[in-house]
Amino acid sequence: MGLPAIVRTPADLYKLGLMALSNLERMGEKSAQNLLAAIEKSRRTTLARFVFALGIRNVGEATAKDLARHFGSLDRLLAADEAALTQVPDVGPIVARCIVEFFAEAHNRQVIDELRAAGVHWEEGEPQAAALGRLVGKVFVLTGTLPSLAREDAKALIEAEGGKVSGSVSKKTDYVVAGAEAGSKLEKAEALGVPVIGEAELKAMLNKGDE
Repeated sequence: MGLPAIVRTPADLYKLGLMALSNLERMGEKSAQNLLAAIEKSRRTTLARFVFALGIRNVGEATAKDLARHFGSLDRLLAADEAALTQVPDVGPIVARCIVEFFAEAHNRQVIDELRAAGVHWEEGEPQAAALGRLVGKVFVLTGTLPSLAREDAKALIEAEGGKVSGSVSKKTDYVVAGAEAGSKLEKAEALGVPVIGEAELKAMLNKGDE
């Protein structure tokens, strides 16, 4: 018996018990306890992470954050039509259609209901206006190790000022922030002519704006 045999839907993860996990091949009691603790911790999340984890086509991490900020609650997002969705920054007709079609599927609604019933929860609030800040409309890619900023900290600072952080370099990228041991992303930026900056330049943008 393997994990797939006892987990058929995402919500089934939250119904697992120590006995069931301990009986799995190559799963000792200590490993089972650690897995159960991780599953229990995952019940508390954020609306943005939940929306991203649903796997909606064309909805990446940044778009999930925009949706969560714009609607404030899952129920408001579920009720949104294509016209309402296109009011979200960077959500065009194609992405809006993907979202509407995803939530129109009975199976997807059932999975969401089961996860909520299993205790998966997040804080909700009132809809928020689009982020305003010094980096609104700018797309950044982070690569390498920065001198003093951890990758997640740099990402949070950029997003707090309205910027976007992408995982890949493209012609839509405005800046690549490169640190030590930068790899293929730096090479692609140079090939595409995307400006490459360091931590100092990023901090200057955050403090003074990109003028």
